[in-house]
Amino acid sequence: MDINAFFTQLDALFSENQIEKVEPFLCGSLEQAKEEKDYGAYISICNEMIGFYRSVSEFRKAFDAAEDVLLLMEELQLDRSEHFATTLLNTATAYRAAGNYKQAYTYYEQALQIYEGLIPPGDYRYAGLYNNMSILLEKMEQNDKAIQYAEKALAIIETLEGGEMETATTLTNLALLYFKVSGYEKAKELLERALMLFEQNKDGTDAHYSGALAGVGEACYRMKDYEKALAAYEKALAEVEKHFGRNLSYAVLCENCAAVCGQLQREEEREAYLETAAQIRESLG
Repeated sequence: MDINAFFTQLDALFSENQIEKVEPFLCGSLEQAKEEKDYGAYISICNEMIGFYRSVSEFRKAFDAAEDVLLLMEELQLDRSEHFATTLLNTATAYRAAGNYKQAYTYYEQALQIYEGLIPPGDYRYAGLYNNMSILLEKMEQNDKAIQYAEKALAIIETLEGGEMETATTLTNLALLYFKVSGYEKAKELLERALMLFEQNKDGTDAHYSGALAGVGEACYRMKDYEKALAAYEKALAEVEKHFGRNLSYAVLCENCAAVCGQLQREEEREAYLETAAQIRESLG
């Protein structure tokens, strides 16, 4: 089976927004790989199925595909391989999306054990795993542990050449975790570092830049520095509009600006922001 042709066709279906054709294509390709006993292709296709079914919230199908391919890899004695760890990661992320956090954590831990037997410390692949584990632990309300994993990811990402935007994004995510444990000063420090990296990006600001700006706005608001909070929120508004248009996030930011204007006793501006937010929410239904 020509696996490169498979990926080319799959990418085309997504780029052309022919989502209704993706499942039949995946199932047909999987059957072909099975008939040809092309186990490498079979494993690759199953991993794509896990991700696809997760993205369309058909979690039972995602779990079935995961169970199928993990059993096959165990039969092929690949259960200590990096490919097996990748499949465990995909499976864990599907369980996390479905809200089954305990099972997701079990799979992430299995993947970490395999990595530790194969991959040297500091390898980039650990950063992705640590970030995923941090996201999961936050959902489990284990925020201190989530911070530990996010900091481990950051320590690796900061050493990578050309990884400034990923570093900035990780700093932003870590700052939001510190917000949850009331570490406002630390969160503000991390966000300021993130903003500096975003603004140094020669290719233009990253879409995550608006998130960092909004985080700075929240930090300043909580620290009662209302002028800086409003400036950060207004800059975030401009970034959201540039990248995504006047979406729900734009409306939320308008409401944040209104709250700050209320603290500054700028009633006219407050009303204007609330009116804009209401119009956007109404237009979005």
